Amino acid sequence: MRTIIYLSTLIVLLSACGEKKPAAENAEQAINPNIVTLTDAQLKNAAIATGKIGQKEISSVLKLNGKIDVPPQNMVSISVPLGGYLKSTKLLPGMHVNKGEAIAIIEDQQYIQLQQDYLTAKAKIGYLENEYTRQKDLNQSKASSDKVFQQAEAEYRSQQVLMSSLAEKLQLIGINVLNISASKISRSVNIYSPINGFVSKVNVNIGKYVSPTEVLFELVNPTDIHLALKVYEKDLDKLYIGQKLLAYTNNEPTKKHAGEILLIGRDLSADRNADVHCHFETYDKTLVPGTYMNAEIQVKNTKAYGIANEAIVQFEGKQYIYKVIGNHQFEMTAINTGESENGFTEIVSLSNDMTSNSVFVTQGAYSLLMMMKNKAE
Repeated sequence: MRTIIYLSTLIVLLSACGEKKPAAENAEQAINPNIVTLTDAQLKNAAIATGKIGQKEISSVLKLNGKIDVPPQNMVSISVPLGGYLKSTKLLPGMHVNKGEAIAIIEDQQYIQLQQDYLTAKAKIGYLENEYTRQKDLNQSKASSDKVFQQAEAEYRSQQVLMSSLAEKLQLIGINVLNISASKISRSVNIYSPINGFVSKVNVNIGKYVSPTEVLFELVNPTDIHLALKVYEKDLDKLYIGQKLLAYTNNEPTKKHAGEILLIGRDLSADRNADVHCHFETYDKTLVPGTYMNAEIQVKNTKAYGIANEAIVQFEGKQYIYKVIGNHQFEMTAINTGESENGFTEIVSLSNDMTSNSVFVTQGAYSLLMMMKNKAE
């Protein structure tokens, strides 16, 4: 009887010990919620495919931003060299002007004085020239002293200098000395456009006095606009002159503007970036100076570890892949991704438990994610 009781007790204890092992396994899986175990039926329905991470040639796309700029030779600030009152103008910001077109009229009494001084000097130089010639002849025949001849020559040469300087001043304000006379003196001068382009700024109004240092108008010739991009120091070595790019505005991201790198700046700002100037292949009049643009530049192909796009899942703002860790067991592992091309995505860095020999799920990753969510719920 005692033997029977002893055997019964032993069987109960062995049965209890055998039931603790699955509980331990379940506890282990509960500790790591990133591990999912599938049955044979689940594995078949999920259509799981696996593979290794391999090195692929992925062409990186460098994304930059900047704005449309105009070279200094295509921007003109209009001012009046001698100042004056603005009598009239028809300019408005955005208006188109042609080279040589009168864009404003300036008047001032000093313009009258300049023309008077020139005509007076012109009238006097005839007398001084004749006196210089007469004294020269007399001096050669010893009929007059050298002093008188030298004085006549000095007055004549001084008058020539005065006439030349007055003529240059008149030319500076746009008055042709050939067009003025005693009966034709003007109190106003025309301001002409030196370029074909558009008016970007109008800084004056009718009747205002402007000094020589003030800018009346600013004109822009947009036919030679370029794109100035900001490039960080770490990306400068990826660029070269002549490199192709595609640029687009935020308003029209699908409309691409082809261009190429024209100049790479070597002066870094406080933010550790440099200016890279790019030229558009074709001029588009819809592109306005000052407009912000984005650009995409294809850089050299590099070999990097990559995995199929289908292997990557998005969960709670992060990216994951599933690593095969055992029979029907998969572990969700966080990754950092780089560029994508031809159905593959670059994995920026491999962790210690993600070697190139590890096996990962390449198809059916989202099925695993859904199973994990349902299990968690």
